[in-house]
Amino acid sequence: MRREAFALLLAACVVSAQAADPRSGKAKAQACTVCHGALGISMVPNAPHLAGQPEIYLSEQLRNFRSGKRPHEVMSVIAKGLSDREIEDLAAWFASLQVQVQEP
Repeated sequence: MRREAFALLLAACVVSAQAADPRSGKAKAQACTVCHGALGISMVPNAPHLAGQPEIYLSEQLRNFRSGKRPHEVMSVIAKGLSDREIEDLAAWFASLQVQVQEP
């Protein structure tokens, strides 16, 4: 029983040590502002809003761009240089941004 408890504790420490860091993602996202806006709201017609998107969706799409599974002339080049950690941090940053919708 003690070994199982220790293993669970160790696994929890590893997971928390690897948790995505939105602050690091914010710093890395400076390169994204030209197309996706300073706070993830794009002013460019063919660039999507990233603010408020689910973290898992954002990280998956960045990995797809990086691997070539989702080809895009600009994003494929940008994503190739991102580490897994940078992808997680970027996804955490954009997912942390809150978007409000109002009726006109």
